[in-house]
Amino acid sequence: MNINSFLQPFKSFGVNLGLSRIQSLLRNLGNPQNQVPVIHVAGSNGKGSVCAYLSSILTEAGYRTGRYTSPHLVDWTERICLNNQPISGVELQEILLQVQAAINPDEESPTQFEVITAGAWLYFAQQQVDIAVIEVGLGGRLDATNVCQPPLVSIITSISREHWQRLGNTVAEIAGEKAGILKYGCPVIMGKLPTDAEQVVRSRALELQCPIIMPPSAHQLEPGWAEYELREEQWIKYPLPLAGQIQLSNSALALGAVEILQNQDWNIPESAIVNGMAKTQWLGRIQWTTWKHQKLLLDGAHNPAAAQVLRDYVDSLNVPSVTWVMGMLSTKDHDQVFQILLRSQDKLYLVPVPEHSSADPTELAELATQVCPNLAGCYPYPELSSALDAAFTSPDDLVVLCGSLYLAGHFLGNTKK
Repeated sequence: MNINSFLQPFKSFGVNLGLSRIQSLLRNLGNPQNQVPVIHVAGSNGKGSVCAYLSSILTEAGYRTGRYTSPHLVDWTERICLNNQPISGVELQEILLQVQAAINPDEESPTQFEVITAGAWLYFAQQQVDIAVIEVGLGGRLDATNVCQPPLVSIITSISREHWQRLGNTVAEIAGEKAGILKYGCPVIMGKLPTDAEQVVRSRALELQCPIIMPPSAHQLEPGWAEYELREEQWIKYPLPLAGQIQLSNSALALGAVEILQNQDWNIPESAIVNGMAKTQWLGRIQWTTWKHQKLLLDGAHNPAAAQVLRDYVDSLNVPSVTWVMGMLSTKDHDQVFQILLRSQDKLYLVPVPEHSSADPTELAELATQVCPNLAGCYPYPELSSALDAAFTSPDDLVVLCGSLYLAGHFLGNTKK
């Protein structure tokens, strides 16, 4: 069975926020979501790396740890992990067949995301995980992951005007959707949010009597190391393998959640934190890789907030100019991403995002030259490989491939050489 072919028919039901279909499907499967202790993670950016830190630390602490994230970069199996290892293709097939058998043909069909989410809950229950780190797909309140029992801790990493077409026009409206994951009395870890968004989350937390914790960012030590005050006057020094200043905040959110778990009598020694941090991997986010033996910086940078994180990292490299290879989905905020990333004398190569609703490279090129008229060059290309070949004109160039996680996944899965 080909997983893509199996899931393709469910794609036609689109993104359809709501809980009735997933609840009905899970009921038919015996409500596996109620058998799994959960850490629930929402936010516009940073969710994935926080999930990666937590699952790595909990695995090192000896717990049987599930992790569910989206989207995948290369393969569907990436979404469902046990102790940081993706589910095997055979196991995923078996799980999806069980989910398919539980779909009531007389009811509205579940969406593709609901099918794979039900599969994750079922797999974690069958594997009898001790704990699962669950990333929200879109929003929170009506997301298919928001069907679990009250979580051990909820995390809201960040809020920006992402997916506004579905979640609301303002950050306050979007915050209301993200805050929909809060459950009565469950502690909340909150990242640094815009004032309007923070007020919405705090108000909801107060209503539900949720203790709310805002961990301060970790402190940068020498490159690749940070320290964080885990308890009063008790500092922990740990390796930070993921690049970018934002990881000082993201790792602190994960450690804030660890502290809550420790207070709930989970046995997570300092050695598990240090070793778990050291082993954390999260592909496609400020990742150094190669193209035909030449160094390439790869990043999703699919919205303005993520673009700012990438720009800050590129600025720290102190290079005179950057060669960008970019593709973006049609639904994204192209103008703002260009404003954040592009500088005078940069070069820009624009490509389509394969197999997705891609923005047109020629139209993006016109927009980019309006946003940054002094580019050294701006070139639309029909596909990624030829654009990358053209982008590498000198071994000293900094070439950055970004603009979409789907494009990053396409590179890693189909074109990396």
